[in-house]
Amino acid sequence: MTADAPPSVDSVTEQTFIARVLGADRSALEAKGTAGLRSELMRVLREAVRMGRLAPGVRLPSSRSLAADLGLARNTVADAYAELVAEGWFIARQGSGTRVAQRAELPRAESRRATGLAPLRTVRPRPAHNLMPGLPDLSTFPRADWLKSSRRALAAAPNDALGYGDPRGRVELRTALADYLARARRVYTHPEHIVICAGFTQALKLVGEVLRRRQAREVAVESYGLDVHWRLLADAGLHMPCLPVDGSGARTGNLAGMRGVGAVLLTPAHQFPTGALLHPDRRAAAVDWARSTGGLILEDDYDGEFRYDRHPVGALQGIDPERVVHLGTTSKSLAPGLRLGWMVLPESLVTEVVETKGISDWSASALEQLTLAEFIESGAYDRHVRSMRLRYRRRRDQLVAVLAERAPEVRVSGVPAGLHAMLELPKGGEALALRAAAWQGLALEGFSRFRHPDEAPGRDALVIGYGAPTDSAWAGALEALCRVLTQMP
Repeated sequence: MTADAPPSVDSVTEQTFIARVLGADRSALEAKGTAGLRSELMRVLREAVRMGRLAPGVRLPSSRSLAADLGLARNTVADAYAELVAEGWFIARQGSGTRVAQRAELPRAESRRATGLAPLRTVRPRPAHNLMPGLPDLSTFPRADWLKSSRRALAAAPNDALGYGDPRGRVELRTALADYLARARRVYTHPEHIVICAGFTQALKLVGEVLRRRQAREVAVESYGLDVHWRLLADAGLHMPCLPVDGSGARTGNLAGMRGVGAVLLTPAHQFPTGALLHPDRRAAAVDWARSTGGLILEDDYDGEFRYDRHPVGALQGIDPERVVHLGTTSKSLAPGLRLGWMVLPESLVTEVVETKGISDWSASALEQLTLAEFIESGAYDRHVRSMRLRYRRRRDQLVAVLAERAPEVRVSGVPAGLHAMLELPKGGEALALRAAAWQGLALEGFSRFRHPDEAPGRDALVIGYGAPTDSAWAGALEALCRVLTQMP
């Protein structure tokens, strides 16, 4: 090994560690005196890893021997090691000491600084692995079938399809959706009560504006969900008290005691992010509340088509079509880039929503609407959903099996459905896992990220999206997740 090479042997002696790893940083460490020694030692060790002076897999000197050599208290070194393990820089194993964690290649600018070259302007690298929730596998988009449907739809399109059209959307798509939703989601409606929109967000924005004009002041939401949806409602001037969520979904019985609430936003088929199915008693309680107060249920049919252990539970809209606004989208079943969604409205709400939509935006692309209509009517949509259901079920099964073998203390919660799962962690584990994931180049989200501002901090968990990786990337992403979970103290 040359004088400039980083240690690549299984371990480093205290002398090698001081001379080659700490190097000139030892003087900075010694200058600290008693105060701030642990923080300074951690800084020096991180820098040694970043600069490549400590290679992945290298075993560090014991805390006792390094403390004696540096003239520090053993607890100072032991605490520094423990904190760097928690951050994902080191790995501690019983019987094999403390080692440098495996990591991604140094960013280019870091490598140039380590060799004394002038740093280049850097762009933050994309994560090597993606387990973010809410994303489908975009590589499976049925391009050939979509193109066939697009050609057939364009060839058959009437001339008026190229005009401004109806703000409710093309009648061909509304008719196809009415039939599909009745057989696949047990949603019962007429094409005249369906409004096509540019995804779920536009639908929620429109409904929020109508509710506010109706003098509604509050829309109840689940205590865990997407803040972008809460912001849309807030922008409409609505307040959002939250319903607690547990293993049976939102506690809709609480609605009876919420004065001033004019509507409630629910994800009954597969709650995001807990993965819970809304219990039948709670479904009934929500409908009873809406009937007795004149309120509305905004049903976000999130992941409704993807259930793996049984047939999907029917939509809440089927129980009372005049009290439920059913909101759906192709974002998970096909691709979010299509920007195609729909609202199934109570008859009493149609005129107001259409007028509100027509003021600023008439509809999504007519050609995309006609293509989706043909795609559904040809049977290609059903075939694609069946194919994706099998694919996502295999991934979820693999996730559960691998975690049971390699991280048995981690529990997968929620019903077998959708494109995400929640992993329950020991107390304090969420922050540790997120830091370790960043070190592994793994993109994922913690449970607390989705907590409503009025909800007290709860359990530690990760929300794992197994839909996003391609087939070729799935194994690597799963392995990275296992490394994160097994490296936690």
